[in-house]
Parts: sequence; C-alpha cells; structure tokens
Amino acid sequence: MPRKMLIAGNWKMNGLLTNQSELGLMIDRISAEQFERHDVLICPPATILASLYNQAKNSGLLLGGEDCHPESSGAHTGDISAEMLADVGASYCIVGHSERREGYHESNALIKSKAEAALRAGLIAIVCVGETLDQRESGEAISLVSLQVTNSLPSGADADNCVIAYEPIWAIGTGKTATLDDINEMHGAIRGVLKSCGGDDLAQARILYGGSVNPGNATEIFGLPDVDGGLVGGASLTADKFCPIVDAAG
Repeated sequence: MPRKMLIAGNWKMNGLLTNQSELGLMIDRISAEQFERHDVLICPPATILASLYNQAKNSGLLLGGEDCHPESSGAHTGDISAEMLADVGASYCIVGHSERREGYHESNALIKSKAEAALRAGLIAIVCVGETLDQRESGEAISLVSLQVTNSLPSGADADNCVIAYEPIWAIGTGKTATLDDINEMHGAIRGVLKSCGGDDLAQARILYGGSVNPGNATEIFGLPDVDGGLVGGASLTADKFCPIVDAAG
C-alpha cells in the first residue's frame, strides 16, 4: 500500500493569535480531496495551539507540538508534556529538531525518551535527524544519520506512530537544498536502518525531507521514491507559500 504523504509545517518561535487568519486561508485553499489524500499538519507554538485547534478541528488540518518533555508532569518549570499537547488538540509532536540538538545539546537518548513520551500520550512522533556541512564533507553523513535513527527511535515504534524527518542542518533556513541524488541516497539509507530496527513494518514509516522545502523545489523532491513528504519551516507561515507545497504532493 502506498505511504500517505505528510506535509508538516513547523512554525518554530513564530505566531501569535493574529495568525489565525493565515491558518484560515490555508484551510480555505487546501481542498477536501487533498486533506483526504494527504496528511497536512501545522506545528505552531504551544501558546496558540488550543486556539488554532478550535479553528481547524472540523477542517481536516492536523495540529502538532514542536517539542515535549520526557515526563508527563512534575517540577519542570517552563516545560510542556506530551499529554498537555494532546489535551489541547495535538496529534503529532516533533522531537529532536536540529535547533534542539544543536542549541540545547539534546542527545539521541533524550530524544528517544521524548519520542516515547509522545507515543504514551497517543501522539505520532516526528523524529528529526541530520548532519552538519562538515560531517557531510568528511563523508560521515550516512553513518552519523543512521546512528541517530537507531538511537533516537522510541521503543514500540511502528509505521503508524513514528515518522522520520531528515533535515540536512546546512540546508535549514539557508536557502540551500541537498541535491536530489543526496536526498535519495540518504532517505534510502534511513529506510534500510528502519528495516534493520523493526522489520518490514517499521520500514514503511514515512520519511520526510526537511531542508528548505519551498514551492519551487517541492515537486521534484516529493517525486523521489523514498520521500513521503516534507517538514517545512519558514514557507509554512503563510498560505501563499505553504499551499503550493501541499499542491506539489499531488
């Protein structure tokens, strides 16, 4: 059975209640048939998640969190649990984004525990992996990303509850994009790791590309055999840029 494409928008630290109008434009412009064929997801800041859920709940547009704490509750000032995200309408949660791995020194073990927390809360975990430019140029990219996948996968991961997002760190927010050959090679390697870790079922988990996806390159990228959608950053903030990316998924 063909894997269902997932077009996921990561708003990062952008978005106020006034951005509800932009979400409304997305809902209006994405057709019911597209919502049926693909999973279309927006991951906004947690502060506006509940409000956006109330707007989107009958539309087909899915919402998710950008990160979660490994624990479900406790003395963790400023943190947000996966249960809290689920409580206000999230169905997905991103973990291990490169900005968390790099800026907060998050280890594979921590990311695994966050992904497991997401699964316990009934969320689908989007586990991010990727290499720096130095690691790619030194020939370490595939071995390093393979290790990230192996050590960041949550226990109990399967094709329904876990998504991998490959984001070459050097291509995020820079306007640079990996070549189609680079993307194809890495996604194929990731699928091989998934099969080694969990057999044929886990090998059917969706693998997203997350390096500066935009309306100009989405069609070619989404046409690659092991690319099952995109994790979209800045281009997901407006309907004018995000909707054409959804269109590119077919």
